[in-house]
Amino acid sequence: MLLPHLLCAAAALFAPQQPGQEPPPPPPPATEPAKPVQSVPAIRMGGAAPQEPAKAAAKAEPPVYDEQADGRQQVAAALAKAKKENRRVLIQWGANWCGWCKWLAGTMKSDAALRRKLQYEYDVVHIDVGRFNKHKELAAELGADFKAIPFLTILDAEGKPLVQQNTEPFETKVDGNPGHDAKKLVEFLTTHEAKPLAAAAVLATGLRQAAEQQKMVFLHFGAPWCGWCHKLEDWMARPEIAAVLGKAFVDVKIDNDRMSGGKDLYEAHIAKAGLKPGGIPWFAFLGGDGAILAHSNGPQGNLGFPYQPEEVEHFGTMLRNAKVALGEPDIVLLVKSLHDNREAEAKQKAAAKQKAAAPGQGAPR
Repeated sequence: MLLPHLLCAAAALFAPQQPGQEPPPPPPPATEPAKPVQSVPAIRMGGAAPQEPAKAAAKAEPPVYDEQADGRQQVAAALAKAKKENRRVLIQWGANWCGWCKWLAGTMKSDAALRRKLQYEYDVVHIDVGRFNKHKELAAELGADFKAIPFLTILDAEGKPLVQQNTEPFETKVDGNPGHDAKKLVEFLTTHEAKPLAAAAVLATGLRQAAEQQKMVFLHFGAPWCGWCHKLEDWMARPEIAAVLGKAFVDVKIDNDRMSGGKDLYEAHIAKAGLKPGGIPWFAFLGGDGAILAHSNGPQGNLGFPYQPEEVEHFGTMLRNAKVALGEPDIVLLVKSLHDNREAEAKQKAAAKQKAAAPGQGAPR
């Protein structure tokens, strides 16, 4: 397969530019990249991207690659999430002019099994390489020695490069349309995903820390598919909220789907509280001995992420009744933050609705 790819690359470099066709990028400058941990030589040379099939008037998709983003910051943010969730970081090096890059991103988005694998096990970063003239130092530091895109790098949660992979082996054609084999990609990602944590061990570590620090455990159960779980986790991760909660709690998240024994631990705590399963997120305040001091079930059942006014007030009552080591000003700050969160979302929704209803913005009548 090497010769056809080289011929295509040569044809792209010397053929006259056609209307609507991007000029081929210049060859990447000579560098001395760090030795990759595991490398598969690039075969398809960078050149003019194949033309995408014409589509009927469809809504314009946002670009895959943020051309203004700092790749180093993108990787750092992904690593912070991956470390907290015991996931890998998947870097897709590419560019918006590259048809194969967009097709790969599209496959990752459209195939259900591949989308689930990424949602559960990877934090994905799309790094723009421009015309092979951007983020060269970062690529070298991470051992990504590529001469064709898209190119994949997998990092562990500490930032160590584990795999370097060109994407030519995943390429396919169906009815003459180029794309990528989703099944092969799932197999590749499964091979390199992180090993699952044991839920019981995660909780035991949190309880030990809580006992040593004379704090409680903020135990919350969630899953990758659960939108309200992410809302709770994102709120708890805000610096100003984490600082307050950290005064009184050790944060312990149990993933019902990804941790071994996660669902069993959830059901055990639900039963311990004298309840029946009522959805996630479900959370409880535990003493250092594991005793449940308060939980998220209120008069209307499990409140999940405190959102509606009565749910937010119940959260405040939980904090007070459990005699959490927080002053009243701290509790007021937490409660106010949740109310502010709801009101801000309501304003955003109203603004979006108003914009959609403005002349020329909605569907033709």
